This record gives sequence, C-alpha cells and structure tokens, in this order.
Amino acid sequence: MEKIETNLKDCYILKPNVFSDDRGYFKPIIISELKELGFKDLVQINESCSVKGTIRGLHFQKNPYSQAKVVRCISGKVLDVIVDLRVNSPSYKKWTSVLLTPENHNMLFVPRGFAHGFVALEDNTKFEYYIDNIYSKESEAGIIWNDKDINIDWQFEKYGIENPIFSDKDKNNPTLSESPEYFKEVL
Repeated sequence: MEKIETNLKDCYILKPNVFSDDRGYFKPIIISELKELGFKDLVQINESCSVKGTIRGLHFQKNPYSQAKVVRCISGKVLDVIVDLRVNSPSYKKWTSVLLTPENHNMLFVPRGFAHGFVALEDNTKFEYYIDNIYSKESEAGIIWNDKDINIDWQFEKYGIENPIFSDKDKNNPTLSESPEYFKEVL
C-alpha cells in the first residue's frame, strides 16, 4: 500500500494495491500495514449512507477512548475533512481534505487526536470507517463544521451544494476555542 503524506503530521492518504482485469478488480487491505501507521486493532467497522449535501462531523472521541480510523467511500463521492486537535503537534488546528471515491480507491488514515467529518457530494453516498477503539457515548465530542478559526473550505460551490444538511447534534457543536484542549496527550 502506498502512503502519501498530507500537510498534517501522521496523517496519510492510502492507495491500496488494486489488481484489475476484464472481470473487475481485487483490492486487499492489510491490517499489519495499518498498524505500522499507529492503528492499534480493528475493533469495529461502520458504514453510513448519505444524500448529497450531508455533512457528518466534525467528530472525535476523547481519551481514553480516542480512535484512529481508516476511511473510504464505497459508493458515491465524499470530500473527507480532518482537523489536528493534538495540542503539541506542529499541525495543531490545521485541516486537510481529500476526495474519496470508489474509482480512485483512496483511503485516509486518521490518527487518534483528530476531528473527522465529510460532506457527501452525491446522493446514495456510502462511507466506511475502520475503527481501532470501542465506541463510548460518554467520550463522544465534536467541533462545529464552520469554525471560523479553522476555516475549512468545504468546496460547496464546486460541487453544487447550496444548503448543507446536518444532524441537530452537528449543528450545535462548539467551536474549538470553546472546547477544552482534549488531546494534550494522545492515548
């Protein structure tokens, strides 16, 4: 699997080996290669389905239930966004975005200590998350998608999104400056 560095420390775009022929393709995802990045153990696999314009995020879990994730789009198209929340990181408060589609086969490795979200760019977008720690409702947290101090470019105009769609919870997330410094140390 090829690892492509992003502007965020410890975060990589992953390009798995894809073996194609006239029947289609085969794409292995090798867990030991993910562990080399800091992914501890495959504990859970989540899948979501979204209509165009849906923003899910920006979500994370606080310590000791922080999670590393490997994410990919299995149908449709997403602009995936992550924000480094690790206080001592050189990329603290910085973000990156990656276009994920079934056709480009790209995946994104999201280390522990990052907020994660995405916008669905097509109807019936299915998104898959490989998670390395259990879900804990008490540890669930988030920051608002349009935090002015972070200033994420969600590329709405480019993809024809006029009115993004949110859950009530995501509409009411705090800004990063209103939140505690959750990740002084990442567990």
